Amino acid sequence: MKFFRSSTIPVTVFLILAFSGAQAAGEHPMGFFVTSKSIGKGADLGGLAGADAHCASLARAAGATGRTWRAYLSTQSTDGKTRGKSARDRIGNGPWYNARGELIASDLDQLHLSPNLIKRTALDENGNQIKGRGEKPNEHDILTGSKNDGTAYFPWEEGDHTCSNWTSSADGKGSAQVGHHDRHGGGNTSWNSAHPSRGCSQQNLVGTGGAGYLYCFAAD
Repeated sequence: MKFFRSSTIPVTVFLILAFSGAQAAGEHPMGFFVTSKSIGKGADLGGLAGADAHCASLARAAGATGRTWRAYLSTQSTDGKTRGKSARDRIGNGPWYNARGELIASDLDQLHLSPNLIKRTALDENGNQIKGRGEKPNEHDILTGSKNDGTAYFPWEEGDHTCSNWTSSADGKGSAQVGHHDRHGGGNTSWNSAHPSRGCSQQNLVGTGGAGYLYCFAAD
């Protein structure tokens, strides 16, 4: 009796797995990504409007259309009395999935208490990983201007944490609060509020361990 080895079984299994992956991505469209490139002018993003437009442009280029994109950024008050805009109030209510269909957080509470945000899941709009601690160059600093709970700094909390509300690339007049997308570095595992940058210029953002990247969320 002759036995014939079928080559269709592994192919069939592969097709089933590929279909399942595509189906999962289709069921959970991308609602979160780390920008694959910076605007290139340090922390001068053109304000919130410029940062949002950058997120929307990258999402559109990656084929993620029909959604409203917001950069995860807070601002500070200019009147010295009230609080600025908080990042958590700009990004909708979730859930948010990355480019591979993996859940990042189901809602705002999970996002700020126990998100599925580590280097493996904090992907760019094309589904690629961002360089982190231990790699060259280290690009794990992500601009946020926010506190750990996603809120803006109060006027009486000293310092400029948003580089003049994301309109300045001048050093010596402020800094940008950043988070670590890989949750590593300096003993601080915060994804959104690890430490301030050295300054607002592109050079100082790079020197601190970043590249001027942003977190982008679909707000609808």
